Amino acid sequence: MDGVSIIKEHQKSIIDIIRNTTRGDWKVLVLDETTNKIIDTTVNEDDILNHNIANIERIEERREPNPTMDAIYVLSPQPHIVDCLMADFERRRYKSAFLIWAGFLPDALARRVDAARRQIATPPQNLFVDFYPRESHLITFRDPSSFQVLYNPACNDLIARHLTALAQKVASVCMTLGEAPKVRYYAPQNAVHEAAVLCMHLARFVQTEIDRLQKYDQNFPPQTTRPQSVLLITDRSMDLMAPLLHEFTYQSMAHDLLPIKEQPDGKITFHMTINEGMPNAEEKDMELTEKDNIWTENRHRHMSDTIEKLMGDFKKFIDQNPNFASKNQNETSLNDIRDMLAGLPQFQEMKQAYSLHLTMAQEAMNIFQKFKLSEIASVEQTLATGLDEDLKKPKNILDQVVRLLDDPDVAPTDRLRLVAIYALYRDGMIDQDLLRLLWHASLQRSRESTDKTAIENLELLGARPLKAQLKEVPPRQPNPPLFPPNTKNAVQSEEYALSRFEPAVKHMLEDLCSGTLDQTSFPYVIPPQAGGPSDDSFQTQGSLRSAAPRWASANRRQVENRQRIIVFVAGGATYSEARACYEVSDKNNRDVYLVTSHMLTPNKFVEDLRLLKSDRRRLQLPLDDPPKKAPAHLFERPAPPPQQQVRPPQPGGGGAPGMGMGGQMPPSGPRPPTKALGAMTLSSGPGPSSGGGGGHERSSSTATGGSLGGEDKEKKKKKRNIFGIKKDK
Repeated sequence: MDGVSIIKEHQKSIIDIIRNTTRGDWKVLVLDETTNKIIDTTVNEDDILNHNIANIERIEERREPNPTMDAIYVLSPQPHIVDCLMADFERRRYKSAFLIWAGFLPDALARRVDAARRQIATPPQNLFVDFYPRESHLITFRDPSSFQVLYNPACNDLIARHLTALAQKVASVCMTLGEAPKVRYYAPQNAVHEAAVLCMHLARFVQTEIDRLQKYDQNFPPQTTRPQSVLLITDRSMDLMAPLLHEFTYQSMAHDLLPIKEQPDGKITFHMTINEGMPNAEEKDMELTEKDNIWTENRHRHMSDTIEKLMGDFKKFIDQNPNFASKNQNETSLNDIRDMLAGLPQFQEMKQAYSLHLTMAQEAMNIFQKFKLSEIASVEQTLATGLDEDLKKPKNILDQVVRLLDDPDVAPTDRLRLVAIYALYRDGMIDQDLLRLLWHASLQRSRESTDKTAIENLELLGARPLKAQLKEVPPRQPNPPLFPPNTKNAVQSEEYALSRFEPAVKHMLEDLCSGTLDQTSFPYVIPPQAGGPSDDSFQTQGSLRSAAPRWASANRRQVENRQRIIVFVAGGATYSEARACYEVSDKNNRDVYLVTSHMLTPNKFVEDLRLLKSDRRRLQLPLDDPPKKAPAHLFERPAPPPQQQVRPPQPGGGGAPGMGMGGQMPPSGPRPPTKALGAMTLSSGPGPSSGGGGGHERSSSTATGGSLGGEDKEKKKKKRNIFGIKKDK
């Protein structure tokens, strides 16, 4: 899609501040563990080294002193990192320091650093890039523990600290995009769960951080012809169906059904066999990246469209390269195409890309057929939308659910998801009915099982899976849906009958773009001024706001003038919500960015639900880890310089060993050469060094086997080589 990529903006922010700090002079770049991960997300090492960076070092690791070169420190504002920095200052490890903090440094830490200002070349700078761009319009914080911190009652004392950290990261995204947006948030109506006020508090925290950025940088936000951006703060409780349903667009389906992994460095990989069935077959983790055009072009397509596109593109390649065409021109299956790819060594890169996606598509479809996902999804769509395929109120839906729960071909994980979706649809069941459904599903068959717990814990996110009695007096009126289904524009087709549900994020964005988003459910942190524009719809944005002639860079101007919408989903976002953001961007000529703590898959969401009432010690939360400390080796005193040991004087020589001229001991420090050194040769050399091998080496130019002689010039030369310059062997 068109628009400004957050990956490129993140990269540009980092490269620009390094370039502006080096100013053509060579410097060392010093990072810590956190900033190294952040920078590595979007910037290659070569891109950094090409901007007058001589070396990249980690502040926590052992490093050789480099007192002749300046250092640029890009550090996270953490106490133990400040300890590491102060250790560098104490050792005078570099000539001078240029400090860049990845966020605001707390006052107490700033005072510590200021005490060493003599070693700091310029006033410290700030670089607000404390987040991880994953796609052009998708940002995560790589913090899957956020869900438990926000919703687990045992973590209540951590929430304020966590919300502050989230707000700072969201504000960093705004700063990188150059946007000071209007902030709106999800305010559930008639809610009784504790987390109902989460979005309100987080939105206010974010507004505070944005105001702080504007005070810090008088030029933020930069002038632009774009309409003012909008930031929407939501949380996982706004849509509990989205992380449970099966979705059949390529990216969502692949992450749901296939063993795709997120590596510690943030890379998304799929393990497969390259050149399967051939002598050069090998196991390999294939990465899914923004540079993979096949992935980016197809990830939001329905799986049937993806397969059709993959096969069509490959057949087009065969037509253009008839030498590699199969003997059987009627081969049309995915497996046939994969076999053909194995015989194309001349097109290795293209072959691996197509092999990856044809393999993923084939394996996903195998699972789809084996575990009857078509039948499951049909019932899921009815429960999630409240309408059947004919857009009418469903009949006998419980019978359909029970039939699938009894089917041995349905996977246990899919049965549990179906029970959870039914519980949300019913808005409350008595405990006995829930146990019956779990019994039909062959779940909760032991005391240790947490299947029932996972469904019950939906209550902590605002749902009502259980009710006290079958008939409530007075009868409870269910809350109206946040976004009532629109049956007027519904497209009825057999192919997309399994994709009738759309996540709440998409409805929210469409209402925002049309100017109809309810201000009761989505209020502003700072309400619009009376008489000013109260909605966020700009139907003709850019057309009247640019003074440039129409013929000048029309396409570029259109992209630059697109309004930007930032959506933050606390507690994790789904791939269906990411797809929705891209679709709204394209349809409404906006740039919509999805920001979240982490990406959710259905299995991950269910596992998180199981733990929502667990003992906090079981959660192993990063916020409960003991404070990090600077490595002890940074504070080790350097070993004293080694002393040269000399042989006893030869007969007829001068005074006692170690004595200077006139028989007096030299001052403390390295001993100057004496006449005794005259008898030393390359073969004899000095005695063992007290520094454990760390002393200076003798140079052959100063040990010729002859006497030192009486010339002052020769003495000075030898003295300089012994005590002044380190020579290699």
